[in-house]
Amino acid sequence: MLPLSLSIGLAWLALVSTLARAGTVEEGGACNIANNRVSPDTKQFSSDCTATTYCGADGTCHRKGCRKDEYPFGYREYSHIIPDRCKQNQFCPDEEDACQDLLPVGSLCQLNRDDECAPPPNADELRGPNNHDGSVCLNYTCMWANATLGNDCVVENTAYIGYEAGTGNQYINVVSRGNCVNGLYCDAVSLKCLKTLDIGAACTADKECITDNCTVDGVCGAEPNASKHLPVAIYVVVAICILGLMGGILGGLYFVHRRNRGEEREKRAQYWREQEQFRQNIMQMREQARTSLLSLPWQSQPASPRNYSGANLDEYGNNKDFNSNTPMLHAAAQPSGLRNEFSENGFDNESRENGSTEETLVMRPGPRQGTGNGGSSSGRRGAPTKRL
Repeated sequence: MLPLSLSIGLAWLALVSTLARAGTVEEGGACNIANNRVSPDTKQFSSDCTATTYCGADGTCHRKGCRKDEYPFGYREYSHIIPDRCKQNQFCPDEEDACQDLLPVGSLCQLNRDDECAPPPNADELRGPNNHDGSVCLNYTCMWANATLGNDCVVENTAYIGYEAGTGNQYINVVSRGNCVNGLYCDAVSLKCLKTLDIGAACTADKECITDNCTVDGVCGAEPNASKHLPVAIYVVVAICILGLMGGILGGLYFVHRRNRGEEREKRAQYWREQEQFRQNIMQMREQARTSLLSLPWQSQPASPRNYSGANLDEYGNNKDFNSNTPMLHAAAQPSGLRNEFSENGFDNESRENGSTEETLVMRPGPRQGTGNGGSSSGRRGAPTKRL
């Protein structure tokens, strides 16, 4: 005889090899109906055929004729070959070959398929979360969930394989079901219907608690999907923190913007102070230039006779042939550079545009002194004249 460990290992390898070949035969291919089975860990039905076909009695894979799920597995999105669901008073078996009528009490049914059993007359009274319209399928037999408190009951324990999160280690999850009415559970030891326990009571299985949740501490806990209610003080503290955070952010932004506005205001004020200082400096330079022009010695020296060679000159060196009515186009002497600088800087033009009555300096011939030869009078040539 082979050792127990070796026998288990060979059996496991045979099972794995069988699962590896399962579900690969397409429509029209050969299959063996004896390979129809339920997975040992998930209790899901499988066969030699693919997810969209079933193995018929003739040993051939056929397209499925019905579906038991709203969203069946194996079909493509927007597929047009998805079979219809069964009508009322009918069910679709795990093979999904064709719809069948509901089974009466005592008939054979498939694992955990309460929907295959016909409901009792008082279905509205017996209907609950642990049955289907008051009917249950326990130990592959249809029955009604109508056992009352203290009476005999039937129990079914089904082991599922689970996997721990993170480590992936396997563990056994046992689901125990009975045929007791709502608010009772079937004790696996006494096989009697007992009243379910309230939250906080000691328990050994989920079915013993009214919430179907026996915690690891061995007490009945709240429903896993129940909403958790927090004390009002927590909401108050959270609201205060949120308002304080919002106020802090707004206050910080206010002070930051206020500081930035102050800096910008100071920059603008400094700019205008500098502009005002520049204006004062320019006005001062303008006044100095005006004063300098007015204080220049305008009485020029007599012209040298050699400047007018061959000309008819008088005793003062003036040309006797000079006509005082002829406009003077060019001054005899080089004009001062201050006036050019004064005009180039724009102050003279600015004064004209502003309607100023400041003095404008021009070079104009003076009147001649009468010395004979016709008695014409003329001043000294080159004498400046002020014009307002």
